[in-house]
Amino acid sequence: MRPLALLLPALLALLPVVAQDAETADDGPTFSLDVKVVNLLATVKDRSGRLLSTLTKDDFILSEDGVRQEIRYFSHQTDLPLTIGLLIDTSGSQRALIADERSAGLMFFRSILRKDKDLAFLMSFDRNVELLQDYTASLGLLERGLDELQVEVPSSGLHPGPTGNKQPTSTALNDALYLAADEMFRNQVGRKAVVVISDGYDYGSKISLKRAIEAAQRADIVVYTIQYVDRHFAGRAYFNIGSGAGTLKKMSEQTGGSAFRVSRGIRLAGIFKQIEDELRGQYSIGYTPKRGLDRPGFRKISLKAAGKGLKIQARDGYYADAI
Repeated sequence: MRPLALLLPALLALLPVVAQDAETADDGPTFSLDVKVVNLLATVKDRSGRLLSTLTKDDFILSEDGVRQEIRYFSHQTDLPLTIGLLIDTSGSQRALIADERSAGLMFFRSILRKDKDLAFLMSFDRNVELLQDYTASLGLLERGLDELQVEVPSSGLHPGPTGNKQPTSTALNDALYLAADEMFRNQVGRKAVVVISDGYDYGSKISLKRAIEAAQRADIVVYTIQYVDRHFAGRAYFNIGSGAGTLKKMSEQTGGSAFRVSRGIRLAGIFKQIEDELRGQYSIGYTPKRGLDRPGFRKISLKAAGKGLKIQARDGYYADAI
């Protein structure tokens, strides 16, 4: 296992991400070096939550910082290579859930990964962040990584804090997302996604939630979150379930993903299937900003559907110096 948390001090200075630029072609996007393009992936659902896959670029209205933009590159391309990371909370609050996460995670990898095209990696996080399996297309290696998932804190879920008082289990959720974005995805191109399984409670991260989300936006990652709560543990530890849900929702909404919650009616395996469907139903949209990219800073993106009652999931902005 590779302790990614040891790399954190060296990664505190965010490095810009250089994105490749797309041009349209009959068989999907190709790449050019002379045009700077902002790319975003979008998922569209109707009022009933069903995915829509028949829209054209004329069905979308795109704006940047309130200024209408022309969609120059558009495709409903689900065959593009996918790089995906699975981040699993292994703090004490997840002790009773690990077995289910192992089996559902393996089913997800088996279903989503296409031979000779897609890659995946696996990370765990508690008080530290560990890379259990680097990028691979091997289901055997990913299964071995899932077998290494373990909770190393006491079963009580509590440990002495800095002052000697009992504190909630350390859960470096923000650090995990930051490291996945900056360390794992920085040099990756194409479709990129992260799936985070956690109760959503962060304790002990060196990185703030805002900065973790910024790293994901700079790396152009779509983040899917799954809140999985052991209610027995939450009751004993006085855990604020709503607060955890809010954290995970921010990670997803601001990067164009979805936030899910495991419940009696919605099991983990079913949620993985929904994520797979969304990843296979994305629209790829590209545009050249009317305002040049010479000025750094965050730029707000608004993507809407011309039809009423449609919900669009897409990242809410980008950093100009990351293009």
